[in-house]
Amino acid sequence: MMLSDPQDLVPDVRRIAVLRANALGDFIFAVPALTALRAAYPQAELVLLGAPWHARWLNPRAAAERPGSVDRVLVVPAADGIRAGEPAEPAGPAAMAEFLAAARRERFDLAVQLHGGGRNSNPLIAQLGARVTAGLRAVDAPALDRWVRYVYYQPEVFRYLEVAALLGAEPVTLLPHVPVTSADRAEADRVLGPVRQPRAVLHPGASDPRRRWPAERFAAVADALTDRGFEVLVTGTGPEREVVEQVAAAAARPLRVVLDELSLGGLAGLLAGSAVLVANDTGPLHLAAAVGTATVGVYWIGNLLNGAPPVRGRHRPLAAFTIHCPVCGQDVSTVGFPARGGADSCGHRESFVIDVPVAEVLEAVLELTCSTGTSGGGPGTGGVQPDLIGEQFADVIGQR
Repeated sequence: MMLSDPQDLVPDVRRIAVLRANALGDFIFAVPALTALRAAYPQAELVLLGAPWHARWLNPRAAAERPGSVDRVLVVPAADGIRAGEPAEPAGPAAMAEFLAAARRERFDLAVQLHGGGRNSNPLIAQLGARVTAGLRAVDAPALDRWVRYVYYQPEVFRYLEVAALLGAEPVTLLPHVPVTSADRAEADRVLGPVRQPRAVLHPGASDPRRRWPAERFAAVADALTDRGFEVLVTGTGPEREVVEQVAAAAARPLRVVLDELSLGGLAGLLAGSAVLVANDTGPLHLAAAVGTATVGVYWIGNLLNGAPPVRGRHRPLAAFTIHCPVCGQDVSTVGFPARGGADSCGHRESFVIDVPVAEVLEAVLELTCSTGTSGGGPGTGGVQPDLIGEQFADVIGQR
């Protein structure tokens, strides 16, 4: 399995640093590249330069049950372009100098940049003192020893596999996989109780409001699935409280709100035991796919090109083709979603995915759960009736 001609393996590699200090979905996209590096350098220690949540998620106790490619995590200080979007304030020069000094003492043989175009991250990689550096390079970024051009519209998994190939690491898999531990499942059972009917999980949050499908549409899906025999749960964390409460208020049927009740491992356990997740393009959507759960994702078309799963046996990514700001008409198709306040940002935060119809989401959910529900897809998938669209959906099928 090859994406491009791999370059030569680097000899005598004992320790590898990989920079990927961002959010959950971003890490999951990089898992196949990490797997490829582990296979190519099986004797080397692979150290993730990550965020605090990586250190909690990949701590040695969890790693004993959740095996993966990462041996250890070093938390990199927040800085321009590094750990962007986190609530933490950027660290001062002294904190970064201390981190770099500690990192250089590690004597890394390889330093790998899987952290974007490289304007901010490539200088950091270059200061680690590694024998060989490799990564992505946008037009405004300095070069590393081995680099591949950063092009905005490219599937994220393939993007990072191309970087791994610069170091002689051929792909092992194209699909991210995250093991679910017995502790993950036990936490979900302890908080939510055992699965007694098919579970449908809705996750209406997303860090960027432009990627959020309207709350009332999630509520319409929740009501239809409740009528269909699903136990419906709506998940979120503290910053998503408002949108979670909007879904609960708009729903006419009872549903279970799960807000800040589960750790990340507990969420993985919940998703692994559920029939389907319906979500915006955000971390829990990619986590669900990685633990083997069927997903229906609502994507802006540019994000679909970059982040949607490439297979359709378990996944239905649904696209909104809006490329102009609904308020001012700015075309974002050439730059993707620029950051709030960035040079290319118009500053408006209205949804770009409002055009995805409720009917399309429902049909996708029922198609997936009917096919997986009879094939032993997981503990939460059974018991769904075989017909796809029941009469009870008559009132919602026409919603746009």
